[in-house]
Amino acid sequence: MRAIRHGFGAFVSVAVLLTGIAVAAEVRAAPAPAEELPAATPAGEPENFGASCRTVVQGSTVTAHCQNPYPGTDRVRLHVECERWWDIDSDSAPVEVGPADYGELTGRCWKEVRSAWITHQPADQAPDPTPVRGS
Repeated sequence: MRAIRHGFGAFVSVAVLLTGIAVAAEVRAAPAPAEELPAATPAGEPENFGASCRTVVQGSTVTAHCQNPYPGTDRVRLHVECERWWDIDSDSAPVEVGPADYGELTGRCWKEVRSAWITHQPADQAPDPTPVRGS
C-alpha cells in the first residue's frame, strides 16, 4: 500500500513538470505583438509639469515651499483645513512658479491644523474657482 502512495505522488509530480514544460514551450512559440505602441501622454497635458512642493506645519501655521524644475509655469495654491468646527478653512491666492523658480505660500488656523494640501494648474489655463472639498 505504501509503494502505491509513493508511486502516485511520483506520477503527479512528473505530470505537473511535463505540463509546465509544455506551457513554457507554448509561451515561447507565441508570435510577438504586431506593433509596439509608444507610450503617450494624454492629449492636451504636457509630460513634465508640476512644481515639487513640501508643506511644513508648525503649530497653527502652514508653510508650503515649491520649486519648479520644469519648463512650464505652474500655478500653485495652498489649502488649509482647520481642526475646530468654528475655525475657518482657507485657500490661498494662486501663485505662479516659473521654470527653475521658487515659491512660498503660507496659511494658518486660529487653533490646530487638520490637513493642508497643494493644488497645481498650468499657468496657461484660466484659474479655477475656489475648490470645495468633499464635492
